[in-house]
Amino acid sequence: MSEPALLEVRDLRVSFKTAAGELEAVCGVDLDLAAGEVLGVVGESGSGKSVALKAIMGLLPPRARVTGSIRFRGRELLGASEREMRRLRGGRIALIFQDPLTAFNPMLTIGEQIAEMLMLHDRSLSRAQLRARTVELLELVSIPEPSSRIDQYPHEFSGGMRQRAMIAMAVANRPELLIADEPTTALDVTVQAQILDVLRDLQRELDIGLALVTHDLGVVAGMAHRVSVMYSGRIVEHAAVDDLFAAPRHPYTRALLASIPRLEGARGRLASIDGSPPSLAGRPPGCAFAPRCPMSAAVCRSERPALRPVGGSRSACHFAEQLGARTEEAQALR
Repeated sequence: MSEPALLEVRDLRVSFKTAAGELEAVCGVDLDLAAGEVLGVVGESGSGKSVALKAIMGLLPPRARVTGSIRFRGRELLGASEREMRRLRGGRIALIFQDPLTAFNPMLTIGEQIAEMLMLHDRSLSRAQLRARTVELLELVSIPEPSSRIDQYPHEFSGGMRQRAMIAMAVANRPELLIADEPTTALDVTVQAQILDVLRDLQRELDIGLALVTHDLGVVAGMAHRVSVMYSGRIVEHAAVDDLFAAPRHPYTRALLASIPRLEGARGRLASIDGSPPSLAGRPPGCAFAPRCPMSAAVCRSERPALRPVGGSRSACHFAEQLGARTEEAQALR
């Protein structure tokens, strides 16, 4: 009998009760991730990508209503007790938070916080073993002088070093599934590249299934195996990374590609996506991207397109068959 898939998400829906009524932030999302695979989840702020991945971890607030199915190694997580989730979190499933400065406790040293993560899942470790293992983890993520850095506080680390320490904490117990929520946000380009290199090396070395959440298609270009593009709580395109960049099948994906800065052959102003994402309380009846889409037609404003196979991809666009041409932006990135 074959081993169950690492992660299977089906018809995931997340809504929040507010004074204005119930707002649906995630609307019927399906995701699959195999061991040793990197899945990029891409979209603008407010697209629902972080909410969907936090639902998998069971880290949403009590007012969130989550339905659907989330299976990890064949085990249903939706409805699992907090005690069960605590056994999984930080052990078999780990999360790299977007802002390590707020994720770390400012009153404890970096070493104490990593050691605590180790101790929670293996109480047999002695103090000497915890310290030695923590130094090894800091060295693993290329933090210089780890034996002295271990006793420093989060504010004594630079932004890039805090992010490395957060990665060290996340992989401390060799998780099978790692979720990285915007791991390069607020870092300069050079440090971003270094952090991505660390993640790539660890993912390959430990054979981790990695879900990389980002707003930047450029981040996943050389790292992900497959990409899911989210807009207004839904997946609007899903494809292997090479297919997505070579021939995007949704106008939103094409717009994201066109808005990535390029040095080679750059002329004029940087392309942008006109308008703003729709309010969760007032999505249009048809395609949510229709008010911003240059290809919008009457059918787009009246009928919501289903996510369907088109070529080697899946696209939620009425005109997906007409969008298979290779784009100049995609060629530049690949």
